[in-house]
Amino acid sequence: MIENMKVEKKRLFIYWLRQPILWLFIAAIVVKLVTTHPKWIEQEYSTGLYTPLAGTMRVLLGWLPFSAGDILYTVAGGYLIIILFKFFKRLYQRKITRASVKTALLRFVAAMLIVYIYFNLAWGLNYNRLGIAHQLQLVPKAYTVADLKLITAKLSGKLNALRQAYPDSILALPPYQQVFDSSGKAYERAAMQYPWLKYQHQSIKKSSYGRIGNYLGFLGYYNPFTGEAQLNLTIPRFLVPYVTCHEIGHQLGYASESEASFVGYLAAVHSRDSLYHYSTYFDLFSYANHELALRDSASARVNFNYLNNRVKGDFYQLRNFLLKTKNPFEPLVKMFYDQYLKANQQEKGMESYNEVVAWLIAYDKKFGTI
Repeated sequence: MIENMKVEKKRLFIYWLRQPILWLFIAAIVVKLVTTHPKWIEQEYSTGLYTPLAGTMRVLLGWLPFSAGDILYTVAGGYLIIILFKFFKRLYQRKITRASVKTALLRFVAAMLIVYIYFNLAWGLNYNRLGIAHQLQLVPKAYTVADLKLITAKLSGKLNALRQAYPDSILALPPYQQVFDSSGKAYERAAMQYPWLKYQHQSIKKSSYGRIGNYLGFLGYYNPFTGEAQLNLTIPRFLVPYVTCHEIGHQLGYASESEASFVGYLAAVHSRDSLYHYSTYFDLFSYANHELALRDSASARVNFNYLNNRVKGDFYQLRNFLLKTKNPFEPLVKMFYDQYLKANQQEKGMESYNEVVAWLIAYDKKFGTI
């Protein structure tokens, strides 16, 4: 009998060794353990393996005139809807059995494990890197109201001076493909000072979702499964240059939103096109003055009043755009994205975007310029 039990255990052991889901679990655990070693990720993955991997993805898909990632998301969403429809149909017809539920659950878990492993190996490990703080030896710290007043004063001054050069009430930008190409050139120039910002094999595309994106609340997004950066080109045009630079930052492996924004700033200010500077300082002023308004609303109002009428006009254009696209679905989408960010080491969730202000203040204090 003891011998039979040993044989049975051996068979069970061999059975589980042959199950793909076991190896997927082991692989997922290994990936999770790797995320606890930022120094290794920075040296061996982010500035090592990831660079050729991301470049290869951009080479394979960058030449396509459409977003392969958008098609992937659409197909995956459609497939999920079909699966759910079939499930509820079988449930209604009382054809659901314990065996079928077990099979479906195992398939779902396996699918989630595959997505988790691929996501992290293709890009997600960058959430755990040392990042731009290590590369610039820059440590963002808690800032004071005085810090915010100083940085917003500098930003508003730059905005007024830059906007004065463009007399039109509505800023005109070149065709979007030209904007995308100019963004890549801005990174080329920035890489002369910061070699780690070298950007090759451009893969920046117009979002296929068009105006739907307005109601979901996104300006641009990076697809970690295809390496493509997508831009929502229905947003106010003056935002496009900086948003493009932000998304390229993600392509270069700066996963956190604040770091991608800061890296986008470093690149954009190296552009020879002053519209890039305006686009960047406009967004940064928005973040910084918002932070100031939370602590000293009177000073924030003074900052806004100091802006010239053309800059104010752009803020009114942005406000009208946001009001026009406001809808019941946007808060739900933001809630899910907020949880996604928190699950990826960004404790403040959606507020992580505002953390670029801390980076900017730290940079200004160290180098004396923005």
